[in-house]
Amino acid sequence: MQPKLSLGVSVPLLFILSSLLLAGSLPGADPNTLTAQQVIGRIKAHTGGSWKKGTVDTFKAGDPNTPVTGIVTTFAATFDVLQRAAASGKNLIITHEPTFYSHLDETKQLIADPVFQAKLAFIQQHHMVVWRFHDHWHSPAMTRDGIMQGMVTALGWEKYQDPGMRAAFTFPETDLAALAAGIKARLNIRGMRVIGDPTQKVQHVFFLPGAAAADHQIKALELTNIDVLVVGESREWETVEYVRDAVSQHKPKGLIILGHVVSEESGMIYCAEWLRTFVKEVPVEFIAAGEPFQ
Repeated sequence: MQPKLSLGVSVPLLFILSSLLLAGSLPGADPNTLTAQQVIGRIKAHTGGSWKKGTVDTFKAGDPNTPVTGIVTTFAATFDVLQRAAASGKNLIITHEPTFYSHLDETKQLIADPVFQAKLAFIQQHHMVVWRFHDHWHSPAMTRDGIMQGMVTALGWEKYQDPGMRAAFTFPETDLAALAAGIKARLNIRGMRVIGDPTQKVQHVFFLPGAAAADHQIKALELTNIDVLVVGESREWETVEYVRDAVSQHKPKGLIILGHVVSEESGMIYCAEWLRTFVKEVPVEFIAAGEPFQ
């Protein structure tokens, strides 16, 4: 007689079932099912393969082994974005920025918070997986920074970009007011802020999307040929005051603050386009988080 387990399943039969599970070949199993983990594996392979330690580019919610029904790229996995993704039948959310309100997505302090609880419950109920793609989408291992690439395309600045310093742009001479108005219209910005003389002549612009550190922003402004710095955001007591002082000293410097979301969101449009080149099994869609301010 064959030895029996307490569940009444013979050892050889259990061995066969285990082998089939590991091989993914149980009757009815789809060998072509693409999991979230497999999608991320492909992303890693297409961004140089070797990832730095301590990256924030990790799973934030959901089971990585979940079969993927569709992919959404977005600036932020807001509750609204999650709802629209679920309505479209897509369950892998690739977000550029945090999901749970801090850089490291730490949630211990949020366990009893009703907003956090509702968001996490929605993710779980809809079998969603949220993964962040930040550090390596900006990575030098890429041919070019994915966020910068998408933003330059959205702004229509390709022909003005310095090939040796991709954050620097040289335009036909204009003025600060016209430059700001053109950016605002192109990106459909509601809440842009500008510091400087509106009539200041502008030709050389430096663009730092997102929330670059103040020392990086100020160093860009220190470059003698840079007329205007365009950024996503800046603390008001750092680069903002530096430029105010420069203007008061009659130095020809300007600062345009777009807002963090609009300064990077088009980079996640490009992310969706890039993903479609090597993820063919499921639909890939960009969903805008949108400018948060009225």
